[in-house]
Amino acid sequence: MTEEKMRFEAEVSRLLDIVVHSLYSNKDIFLRELISNASDACDKLRYEAIGKPELIAGDSEFKIRLMTDNVRNVLTIIDNGIGMNKTDLVENLGTIANSGTAKFVEAMTQAKDAKKSVDLIGQFGVGFYSAFMVASKVEVTTKKAGEEQAWKWTSDGKGEYTIAEAEMEGHGTQITLHLTEDSKDFTEEYRLRHIVKTYSDHIGIPVVLMKGDGEDETLNEASALWTRPKSEITEEQYKEFYKHSSHAFDDPWKTIHYQAEGAIEYTGLLYIPTMRPFDLYDPSRKGHLKLYVRKVFITEGADELLPPWLRFVSGVVDSQDLPLNVSREMLQDHPLLTKIKNGLTKKLLSELESSAKKDVEGYNTFWEAFGSVVKEGLYEDYTNRDRILKLARFKSSKVDGWSSLEDYVSRMKEGQKAIYYISGEDVDALRRSPQLEGFDAKGVEVLLLTDPVDEFWMPAVGKFDDKEFKSVTRGGADLNDVKADDASDDKKDDTEDKAVNDADLDTLIAAIKIALGTNVKDVRESDRLTSSACCLIADETDMDLRMERLMKQHNRVDDVSARILEINPKHSLIRKLSDLAKADAKAPVLEDAAQLLLDQARILEGESLPDPVAFARRLDSVMEKGLGA
Repeated sequence: MTEEKMRFEAEVSRLLDIVVHSLYSNKDIFLRELISNASDACDKLRYEAIGKPELIAGDSEFKIRLMTDNVRNVLTIIDNGIGMNKTDLVENLGTIANSGTAKFVEAMTQAKDAKKSVDLIGQFGVGFYSAFMVASKVEVTTKKAGEEQAWKWTSDGKGEYTIAEAEMEGHGTQITLHLTEDSKDFTEEYRLRHIVKTYSDHIGIPVVLMKGDGEDETLNEASALWTRPKSEITEEQYKEFYKHSSHAFDDPWKTIHYQAEGAIEYTGLLYIPTMRPFDLYDPSRKGHLKLYVRKVFITEGADELLPPWLRFVSGVVDSQDLPLNVSREMLQDHPLLTKIKNGLTKKLLSELESSAKKDVEGYNTFWEAFGSVVKEGLYEDYTNRDRILKLARFKSSKVDGWSSLEDYVSRMKEGQKAIYYISGEDVDALRRSPQLEGFDAKGVEVLLLTDPVDEFWMPAVGKFDDKEFKSVTRGGADLNDVKADDASDDKKDDTEDKAVNDADLDTLIAAIKIALGTNVKDVRESDRLTSSACCLIADETDMDLRMERLMKQHNRVDDVSARILEINPKHSLIRKLSDLAKADAKAPVLEDAAQLLLDQARILEGESLPDPVAFARRLDSVMEKGLGA
């Protein structure tokens, strides 16, 4: 028998180094992961056997067996699942290009809590390697169902592994762990019973402890968790099944277990996580909602079961009405699946609506993690748009924490006809935006939007409760009809009323327009500024400022269009520039001042300057003249 020696992928070697050379408080996790992998292998073969029953001929009773050898300190996990061939061994155990290993290593390295480090293993799909926490050598003997040749994979976890041809009766996988001295208690029956009962009781396949006296003992319930009455399932069992089915390490925020009856019958065991999955925005991400038909596993990541904006939901759906031999191609167009999808969506929406009312703090935490995904439904899911809009939560300029649109409308000022918003990268930066000054002076609340998705759903939705959404960074934000707070009036400084008169302001605006030319679309007096000298806004018919920046970043537009420069006639700088323009509208310093005003406005918007060198030169010149004066 010729052995072939290979080296692990670099990232896997790093992972093994961390696992082998770190001390963990909870080594039990390795058995949970290996049993979970064995269960998945059995599920896969059960599905393959629907179309090819010969694959399980003579061996149709799926089982996971545990064998111990106290003398040699060996623990063996055996399953009769789908098994692996040589290619599978290399791809699954030596190279995990798509498993998220790099992100796991980074997260594991940064984790401060040892137990949390271990729990991370399941989330990133690298559970097999947890075997090296307890074993000095791991041997995997396996034969793929339908093939004749068996293979043996061996490694000590130190950078290399060998693959050789082997002999094996039947299909499946046998993992032999040569335990380290400080892990030999994993051959004790009481320890194995406790681990399986704690972590794998929900597995729908029997986990059997093989005994020397021939009286084998089944250690778990060995029934599909979702088929059992809710009254018989503990919270811990729900949590462990969530971690098993979702490859997650957090506890679920919500567990929804129900049975739909009537025209369509199906059982749903759905989980809403507490923490955002690391790959939530990865285009290649596979979902963690599994589809079963009469307890037979069909597929994982069944995207047809939920809309994309609910892709963070995991769990199991077991249908009684879909055909057992349903294929992936059939799933895409199956009419019953559409009805199941609608039923699941409505159930989840009802659960979120209930939580939003009864558990405000918990719902706000959920929204912090998944709100940006849920808002995708506002432009993708027209049917449920109104319900999603009521579930949406926002930060605002007037209150701390999260607010609903209903809360916002209830706080609208007398005479206010629109729901105002501003979008950007950071809430604190938005609060300081000069565009908010006039709204703050009037006591008008503004929504602060920081998710890129906001730029897409706002135009699609348009209104809430017959109130139009309006961006404060665009023209047309008329506040003349809004009655200001008395407190706001009291705060006015007497000097603020001393604005430039209309004639002098027109002269200054004309001089600025000449100086800036096509760099701006227009220059106009501002009614939104109270303490800043100037700001940039988009024309009412133009694209919003942030939307255009996003489009440019993704090469959807060549360059940002010219903006409108608004100036504050009550600001001392504008008054002095007006006096200068009145004396000499062609004074050279006016051109530098105009360019500096524009660059200042660009900086406030978070835009890069087109000519930083010219900006620095003008600033030096103005500062020099100011110091000289």
